[in-house]
Amino acid sequence: MKLQKIVSRLQKLHPKEIDLSLDRVLNLCNKLDNPQDKIKAISVVGTNGKYSTIQAMYAILKEAKINCNIYTSPHIKKINERFIFNNKEINDGELTCLLEEVEQANNNQQITFFEILTVAYFYKAAEYPNNINLIETGLFHRFDATNILKKNLASVVTSIGLDHLDWLPKNEQTVEKIIFEKVSKLLNSNIIIAKQSSKNILTNIKKTIKKNKSNKFFFDEEYSFLSGENDFFYYEDKFGGIKLPSPNINGQFQLENISTAIATLKIINQLRINDSHIKSGITKIHSIARLQEITEGKLKDLAKDNRLLVDGSHNPLGARVLNKYLKSLDCNKHIILGMMANKDHQEYMSYFENIATLTTVDIPNQPNSIRGKDLKDKLNSYENIQYKKNIFEAIRSIPVKQGDLILITGSLYLAGEVLNLN
Repeated sequence: MKLQKIVSRLQKLHPKEIDLSLDRVLNLCNKLDNPQDKIKAISVVGTNGKYSTIQAMYAILKEAKINCNIYTSPHIKKINERFIFNNKEINDGELTCLLEEVEQANNNQQITFFEILTVAYFYKAAEYPNNINLIETGLFHRFDATNILKKNLASVVTSIGLDHLDWLPKNEQTVEKIIFEKVSKLLNSNIIIAKQSSKNILTNIKKTIKKNKSNKFFFDEEYSFLSGENDFFYYEDKFGGIKLPSPNINGQFQLENISTAIATLKIINQLRINDSHIKSGITKIHSIARLQEITEGKLKDLAKDNRLLVDGSHNPLGARVLNKYLKSLDCNKHIILGMMANKDHQEYMSYFENIATLTTVDIPNQPNSIRGKDLKDKLNSYENIQYKKNIFEAIRSIPVKQGDLILITGSLYLAGEVLNLN
């Protein structure tokens, strides 16, 4: 209860959810003796794959007995998930004390919720100067609260695509503008570029970082992977190749994220990551709401013997890779969909092929979501579409047959609600 109260107070310190500027973060960090200057960081920017890439790096680093701090957003089930220190998620009491201390230093000055959480992360992370910090940037990197580091070990650029366009001026809602915002201010260290969805996007990234003096490592140029048979895949870079076991997470696209994680850690010589760390680590990746299979709980009981997956993808790029995974499965696919109001709902669904049924639902506790009824009306070109007010009714209503798959998708907020309900 005490944690909820301070979170509520911090959310009221600025009239806007997002106000792109670095001044407030820098001022508050200065009051706290600039903790961001005392840490070793790997920054992760991009549109999709940031969380998965971080989790892959984290799993490998733990196998190498290297302690980590992690900062990600948004959280799925509870706010504590955003803060990992010394390989442990912060508990309610510790987080309450941390936020109270930073709140006191802020002295009721105007600052966004994400900004003050970011300062709190840096402040606590500075207590572990030898740890590796895996830091996910928020909306756009250039004016993101995390972009106040003066140096880092590496910058990882995951797949970039169209998302969060409502935060850009109408005449700048382009992938070129998003690329500029995300990569034009990367630090001079190592830059690792993940596989991109088109040659045009890759070309624009290269053009934007051309003057950056970092060591640059591009997928399919400096590193790559090949899918293999018999549950293995093959990773290769300028240091050599490794035959690797299949990871413990679903989806071909995760091999792209894992390969980027491997490339990043191998490039940073001081980490001394070896093949055994990688082989063991990628079978122990902890990933929430990224093609996560629900194998027990209230919702699984309703789905019975049918596979039940939850995935937080919410933009066209995410839909594209998700559909690629679905196409690899020989079964009927039933989608339960809930989305935020500011997303391109028709374009998101346009990437899915051969869907048996589509059920739209409301996302509870999210005033900025689109009502399930309205979402159904927007997607009325689908023949087998229906609306149900909640996940329980949706699962019960689907005419599944033996071997069918049920996928819940469209929003990380929906995924969080689903996992909490389960």
